[in-house]
Amino acid sequence: MRSESRSTASRVMPRWRSHRHWLRSSVPDTLRSWLLDKGSLTDRLKHCCRGRFSVRVVDEAWQRPQLDEARVLGIPVTALAWVRQVQLLCNGKPWVFARTVVPVTTLSGAQRQLACLGNRPLGAYLFADPGMQRSPVQLARIAHGSTLFEDAVQGLADKPQVIWGRRSVFRVGGKPLLVSEIFLPAIVTAQAT
Repeated sequence: MRSESRSTASRVMPRWRSHRHWLRSSVPDTLRSWLLDKGSLTDRLKHCCRGRFSVRVVDEAWQRPQLDEARVLGIPVTALAWVRQVQLLCNGKPWVFARTVVPVTTLSGAQRQLACLGNRPLGAYLFADPGMQRSPVQLARIAHGSTLFEDAVQGLADKPQVIWGRRSVFRVGGKPLLVSEIFLPAIVTAQAT
């Protein structure tokens, strides 16, 4: 049954668009500043969590990226990439689900360590590189039925109907990787208190 729901989910893809395409009223007020923040999400989470920030690796493996991921990275849809999925935790609760897609061609030279981060935050690596470049942020309203939604809410006791995410292509050493950050209900609840 799981493989059947997986195959159905993989056909429903989030519609990623520039933040300018979203009506201001569409994006929840509680998430707007998180979605549009140009700084390091890792640093912001560390500040909000007052030192109780951690990374939990959910999965890392060679995989074929989703069709939209391959397109935005400019790689063939049949190419393998290093895919890392983690939860960013605040006080032990998942606040963000992050998915990173690193093309094979990016994993050379100093960037080889991108496949060996373990439970260290990717943001610390990216924002420490003075030559790092980041594409404009794209946003998506991610609904039940997509693979990304199912992966992001896996293990949550209360699963929402919709979650919001952002993604950007980062370039380190001139080589691309795609980072998608999906904001989970705990971050909204924490902001409301």
